[in-house]
Amino acid sequence: MTRTVEFAGTTAVVTGGASGIGRGLARALLGAGCRVVIADVDEAALATTARELGVLGVRTDVTDPDSVAALADRAVAEYGEVHVVCNNAGVGPFGPVSRLGLDDWRWVLDVNLHGVVHGISAFLPVLERNPDWGHIVNTSSMSVLVTPPNVAPYVASKAAVLAMSEVLAAELAEAGSRVGVTVLLPGAVHSNIKASLRSRPATSGSGLYDVDLAETGRLRFIEPDEVGAMVVDAVRDDELYVLTHGEFRDQAAARAARVQAAFPAAPAPAGS
Repeated sequence: MTRTVEFAGTTAVVTGGASGIGRGLARALLGAGCRVVIADVDEAALATTARELGVLGVRTDVTDPDSVAALADRAVAEYGEVHVVCNNAGVGPFGPVSRLGLDDWRWVLDVNLHGVVHGISAFLPVLERNPDWGHIVNTSSMSVLVTPPNVAPYVASKAAVLAMSEVLAAELAEAGSRVGVTVLLPGAVHSNIKASLRSRPATSGSGLYDVDLAETGRLRFIEPDEVGAMVVDAVRDDELYVLTHGEFRDQAAARAARVQAAFPAAPAPAGS
């Protein structure tokens, strides 16, 4: 359905908004004219960023559906509506599959996948109430197209977010909804994902560990504000995909070609 996006005076909610990509999204949406609510599990960082940006900060645990529902209620109570929700909170620790326990898998999936599910469940009805438009932004990862070793739970969760976003976009379009969907597939971005385990509840026997990829020098890192600007443009233009790093195009194309080559030949039409 055709729609015209005007950000001025609307409300945007960003989970994982205290740092990294979330902070970049919040800054870009503020610059576009939105009132912004940031949510994060890190209360100290949340308070600091909310104060610096001059926005409302709401402590939220995206693994808890009641916490995310309370975030939606708070945003609506403060501003009367929400037009954009960015389901961005995520963690990205490392660990080979052979060393991971079931609790390691559950935690990463709870944050990265179920956090997005909870955001959609809480906010889609709110967005659908808008008479003009609404938009969901889900953060996936470039790693689902260029799969590196030692991050299986992360890649699995982000691949699910990508597929879920594509299905949701198709369903909303089929229903004639004015709510759009964008899925963000970022490459290397300066953020606190290098310290993901700081937010994990105390546990023992974990096979996960944090890695600062910037120290390897193998990747080109970009700033969160660059990502935020890309996403604002995508929401305005109702674009489904945002990919941040063109240097991965050939690797992604080679993977797609291998998948395509694995298809059997299509059967001949009946009666031919």
